[in-house]
Amino acid sequence: MSGRLAGKVVIVTGAAQGIGFGCARMTAAEGASVVLGDLQRERGEEAAATIRKEGGRAIFQFADLTDESQSASLAQAAFKHFGALHGLVNNAGWFSRARLEETTSELWDNVLHVNLRSAFYMSKHAVPLMRSAKGGSIVNMGSVCGIQGLPNLVAYAAAKGGLLSLTRTLAGALAPDRIRVNYVIPGWIATEGELQVQKSEGRGIEDLQKAGNRLPLGRMQTVEDAAHAAIYLLSDEAAQVTAAVLNVDAGGSMLPIQNEMYPG
Repeated sequence: MSGRLAGKVVIVTGAAQGIGFGCARMTAAEGASVVLGDLQRERGEEAAATIRKEGGRAIFQFADLTDESQSASLAQAAFKHFGALHGLVNNAGWFSRARLEETTSELWDNVLHVNLRSAFYMSKHAVPLMRSAKGGSIVNMGSVCGIQGLPNLVAYAAAKGGLLSLTRTLAGALAPDRIRVNYVIPGWIATEGELQVQKSEGRGIEDLQKAGNRLPLGRMQTVEDAAHAAIYLLSDEAAQVTAAVLNVDAGGSMLPIQNEMYPG
């Protein structure tokens, strides 16, 4: 690693596993001090410990990001432990599958709270700290479903579409503060959560890989693919990049979405 984030302090939400852990790990490897936020206390502590064992600077903070006070506490933890805040990766998410008629009010609310409300709360409480640092970068981990969702991801698509709109709105609102806001479409990654969902529907990793091989660039994406995109947007290399949608999905977002296996 080349120290592209040296001197920066970054919060990553949903960082106990999957894309979030990959982003936190790579962010630390690039020289940043990282605050990992998650509901999974034990896994989160283990994730932060792993980063520290690898020579990185990282702490874990338990946080239910659907609660504004806990989101505020997570933002403040960055300042308390590392003295500043320069970056935020809003990665926390939940993609429970349900068609329109199967989507209850409770499921709708839960999905929107985890995927959209959490990003709103975190951004709200991170921005004043970024202003104090004379600028910063917010990376919202989105989905191709934010552009066009699948029939069995009605609530998730609405949440990710809302996140895309929030990204563009905040990019304009925060540009005078030199705070950049961008949206990443990470593609189809065989995270722990995705494998669990596919297994419940009778499919395994081999099935996912075969479907991924049919994407234009020929494979499923990895946690590292998504993390590289986040690192770029957090770094000074992206100093003139805001309101962007960065597709890291092997060209999947340029095709009609028909395969209900693929959450994007």
